Amino acid sequence: MTIYIGREASKLWKRISEETTTEINLLLENWKYLLAGLIFQYIHGLAARGVHYLHRPGPILQDLGFFLLPELGQDKAYISETVFTCAFLSFFLWTFHPFIFKSKKIYTVLVWCRVLSFLVASQILRIITFYSTQLPGPNYHCREGSKLARLPKSDSVLEVLLINFPRGVIYDCGDLIFSSHMIFTLVFVLTYQKYGTQRCVKQFAWLVAIIQSLLIIASRKHYTVDVVVAWYTVNLVVFFIDKKLPELPDRTGGSSPPLLPLSTKDKTKEENHKLLNGNSVDPADWV
Repeated sequence: MTIYIGREASKLWKRISEETTTEINLLLENWKYLLAGLIFQYIHGLAARGVHYLHRPGPILQDLGFFLLPELGQDKAYISETVFTCAFLSFFLWTFHPFIFKSKKIYTVLVWCRVLSFLVASQILRIITFYSTQLPGPNYHCREGSKLARLPKSDSVLEVLLINFPRGVIYDCGDLIFSSHMIFTLVFVLTYQKYGTQRCVKQFAWLVAIIQSLLIIASRKHYTVDVVVAWYTVNLVVFFIDKKLPELPDRTGGSSPPLLPLSTKDKTKEENHKLLNGNSVDPADWV
């Protein structure tokens, strides 16, 4: 038993070491894209903080979702955040599974480059949208009478740049259309839908996305339109950007694919090279 455990531990350590080397090489090639995506997360937070200064509380707008879904109440608002946190952590851990499991389909660095590109494109549209029209926030801290509904003019540039983290992120108002939580949730679900391998997990992920949508509305964190717009906007953004990006190399065949994804032009050259050398092209490459 001890010998078996030692052998498996040795295999696991070797697998982690090899994967780390591969991912470091990919990181050296793609760090600019990852850094740009992370920096934009801050810019997005800064934009959401800025629109809070423009927010003016008022009567809650008539909303079909509010009519159909009972209000959870301020004491149960944590439920939607708990579901979102679990979904976020689950996806984050899944992207690092190539370091542990022998069967793998993705490269961690490359899949995060893809995810961040989806997030940035969606967040750009979101910023444009919520700055175009400011709706009175339905959340409890954004309603008339709340001290947090309006931000006083700041005397310090540093206070604005630091976004009053984390309080400023939790108690924000004005950044409504469309839901940021749904952007992250849908991008994660769509990414796993394409690169995940477990069908039951894919189905459960879509169920979580639906539940998350209903909880956001029931918690009165967003109007129904914020969630509905997120559903079709994010799906369209991912669809069109995914078509433009080079495909990730497939690791399921057991062969050693190139470290960087091939473009269509490079892939055609590779196929022509195989034909010139008398090698047949793999039919799987035609799909």
